[in-house]
Amino acid sequence: MPKTTAKPRKSIYQVCRETLGLSREKASELLGTMQPERIERIESGKYTAYPEEVLTMAEKYHEPQLCNFYCANECAIGKRYVPEVRAQELPQIVLEMLASLNSVKGQQERLIEITADGMISENEVQDFIKIQNELERISITVESLQLWAEKKNATGEIELDAYAKAGKQEP
Repeated sequence: MPKTTAKPRKSIYQVCRETLGLSREKASELLGTMQPERIERIESGKYTAYPEEVLTMAEKYHEPQLCNFYCANECAIGKRYVPEVRAQELPQIVLEMLASLNSVKGQQERLIEITADGMISENEVQDFIKIQNELERISITVESLQLWAEKKNATGEIELDAYAKAGKQEP
């Protein structure tokens, strides 16, 4: 039987670059601060990108999720504290958000009971953890919505800056 070698999986950095149809040389020109060899080493996993490089790639590739990916998977602190947020379409984000909000709404009274005395007793821990997990799910859907909006802003599909300025002018 012939020996087959699995192709190495492409990194998120390579996928984002290739989605734009850029060679490493063209990406180097676009990024302005990275040589093609450095891009290849980051994409192949030989080197870890510096935060500044990720910020530049996220901006120039119009892929804000690169920042979340870096923080959740490559940053020592982020690996512990930052959940990875997957890019999703708006309807899926909204449905997940509503499901989580409905779940927490139903647990609102229990959360008040648990936390009213400022302590969590042994018989309350399991319920508290369940509620905390649901709140984390809401947090992740908020992050997902933010990434969706940043992506649409980066590609020019919506202009968030205009809305942010308009919102600040209201009383």
